[in-house]
Amino acid sequence: MILLRRLLGDVLRRQRQRQGRTLREVSSSARVSLGYLSEVERGQKEASSELLTSICDALDVRMSEVMREVSDELALAELAQSAASETVPAPMRPVLNPLSVGAVTGVPEERVTIKAPSEAVDVVAA
Repeated sequence: MILLRRLLGDVLRRQRQRQGRTLREVSSSARVSLGYLSEVERGQKEASSELLTSICDALDVRMSEVMREVSDELALAELAQSAASETVPAPMRPVLNPLSVGAVTGVPEERVTIKAPSEAVDVVAA
């Protein structure tokens, strides 16, 4: 599951680290507790729009830039998630009717083994 708060926290952390600033410096400038800012960066807390504005102001970065970066990462995460969830269909195998197999082969219908080139499949009559 993709969590928006984690993506937002990652973007905010990268912005701070690009500037070579510490959590303490940014939390002081944003007037947010150091612990709370740390939780926001780790994606453990949801940042309100007011808090996000304060953090962006403290980082001297436009909120639209942060949100654009979050949006780009979200799009990539969605693509990766959809690619991972696509399943490859299993090859179709013919369904054999046990009565017709027994009638054709003369082998008791309770158990018929059909040998394929690479594997053996047991067909058990119900």
